[in-house]
Amino acid sequence: MNRPQDPEKHRCPWCLGFEQYIQYHDEEWGVPVYEDSIHFEFLILESAQAGLSWATILKKREGYRNAFADFDYKIVAEFPDGYVQELLQNPGIIRNVLKIKAAINNAKRFMEIQSEFGSFSNYIWDFVDGQPIQRKLTKLQEVVATIPESDRLAKDLKKRGFKFLGSTTIYAHMQATGLVNDHFVDCFRHEEVKLLQK
Repeated sequence: MNRPQDPEKHRCPWCLGFEQYIQYHDEEWGVPVYEDSIHFEFLILESAQAGLSWATILKKREGYRNAFADFDYKIVAEFPDGYVQELLQNPGIIRNVLKIKAAINNAKRFMEIQSEFGSFSNYIWDFVDGQPIQRKLTKLQEVVATIPESDRLAKDLKKRGFKFLGSTTIYAHMQATGLVNDHFVDCFRHEEVKLLQK
């Protein structure tokens, strides 16, 4: 069901679709995230997205929440091979064995980063010097798939053993979790999100 558009609210052009997408744009996308549990949730969802649309993943978000222990990385890191086979039969998620195994691997690597840096949040925010990058998009032609910061972060994550998290996927993560404010300047959320930085 499409959500009626408030005439006084301009939104980023990509989100004008189904209700869940608009709600995600209005309430979550671009909000600075400092909680490791939320970072892990988005890493799971974004690695699952590779080759698919974000709309597809949003529709399966609750399926992932149920299948991946409410995104508890400590539990996901210990998923046995038998559960992987069970997940491959679960229509609530993307049934791709490489992506499922990557999620388990990434949970282990995630905790290694926590041990080294105190939290995953400390680690990832260091790539933007602790402050969100404020981009000022005015037209779709200015949208990019990667930025130098996502290149560096993806390269470091790969070196640390993470899977299915290339620069494009990591840039999506940075946008989603507020390391980058990529709301269009005429979107009502641009200034709201900008005010949320520490």
